[in-house]
Amino acid sequence: MLKGISPSLSLLQDDNWGETTTVQTGTSEHSVSNEDLTRVSKELEESSPLECRRFLGPGLGAVLGLFALVTPLAFLALPQLLWREALEPCGTPCEGLYVSLAFKLLVLLISTWALFLRPPRATLPRFYVFRCLLLALVFLFVASYWLFYGVRVLEPRERDYRGIVGYAASLVDALLFIQYLALVLLEVRHLQPAFCLKVVRTTDGASRFYNVGHLSIQRAAVWVLDQYYSDFPVYNPALLNLPKSILSKKSSGFKVYTLGEENNTNNSTGQSRAMIAAAARRRDNSHNEYYYEEAEMERRVRKRKARLLVAVEEAFTHIKRLQDDEPAASSPKHPREVMDPREAAQAIFAPMARAMQKYLRTTRQQPYHSMESIINHLQFCITHNMTPKAFLERYLSPGPTLQYQRENTMGRQWTLVSEEPVTSALSKGLVFSLRRLDFSLVVTVTPLPFLHLGEEFIDPKSHKFVMRLQSETSV
Repeated sequence: MLKGISPSLSLLQDDNWGETTTVQTGTSEHSVSNEDLTRVSKELEESSPLECRRFLGPGLGAVLGLFALVTPLAFLALPQLLWREALEPCGTPCEGLYVSLAFKLLVLLISTWALFLRPPRATLPRFYVFRCLLLALVFLFVASYWLFYGVRVLEPRERDYRGIVGYAASLVDALLFIQYLALVLLEVRHLQPAFCLKVVRTTDGASRFYNVGHLSIQRAAVWVLDQYYSDFPVYNPALLNLPKSILSKKSSGFKVYTLGEENNTNNSTGQSRAMIAAAARRRDNSHNEYYYEEAEMERRVRKRKARLLVAVEEAFTHIKRLQDDEPAASSPKHPREVMDPREAAQAIFAPMARAMQKYLRTTRQQPYHSMESIINHLQFCITHNMTPKAFLERYLSPGPTLQYQRENTMGRQWTLVSEEPVTSALSKGLVFSLRRLDFSLVVTVTPLPFLHLGEEFIDPKSHKFVMRLQSETSV
């Protein structure tokens, strides 16, 4: 399962949000069925293992990395604690190795923090192969060094301390090389584009194209979801249906048969054919009706938009930012009420509320914008000296899905569906989908073509021209 984040928006929101302040939730306040309680408890049970899996991998990696960093220090400290009197003096060479070892450990610590100790943004259905390979490699290196250290140093109580310091320094060098390998496999390998991903939303057909490198299917799915929340417009089911007038007329075209006596067979057949022909003509004219319905809708949207622009412009003229050199107190000649941004937003929202409500209802965006969210956005625009057009930018065109994310909303789970194992690399013709309750994202993989770039030399002396004169030419 893959986690994503999307707004839980109810399409049953009251159309008169500007006149009422009732907050609607997904379940009724007075009646909760047993099925709803069972569903909620099941979701809570399924969310707990996912939260554990979210931190299990980074936790194990952090423990193994800390153990690998402490191991060289333990190699140096154990002889000093167990048989210090029997050690041979090392002198200046060991001091130089100490400095080198300290700087290498510092670099290793910072690079490990930057590369590995990052909070995960998604849970993958399978283990990340390269990360597991690197962790296994680190474990094998550290275990092998501990094995040889126990056999060659601890058991015979080695007296050459300079060799012990060099042995610890060699382990740090090996860990640095593994760190370089991790940087290549995890960060550099997929930077060069190799495949083109076509992402299509199954409901409204919204699509985008992305170039990616060599990724596994599950990592490509996470990358697609990251781009989806910022690039795709918000999913609005209300825009998918045809107008009700068209649907009602299309549904009325049924074939009707009249059952009667044998002497009325010809008349009933003629009536049936006439009704069938009329229904066919109505179906043929449905595209014209749809065309005029769309034109009427565009006219209404332009009308509502113009009224909204005028209302917002007039509302913004009623407030003015109080300058520092102006008196804060009200004077008898020029009464002025000093307000904070919240109060100013509530004051100028009333003149534009009706125009805003009608525009959002016409464009079917009202479920995504509550009165409280509009006031908060208006307060933000007033605080930062934004113009009315900057305020209306959010409502004149549907924004990305991430813009409608609500606070304290758990991210929805995505299901990765693929015929190939999700740990497999992307390949030509591969198709996988990311499913959610209300729609899916279908991803098609196409390799980028190999480019043959040739070279052709053009002699600068070849750029010479002559005038071709004809008898009809006026020159």
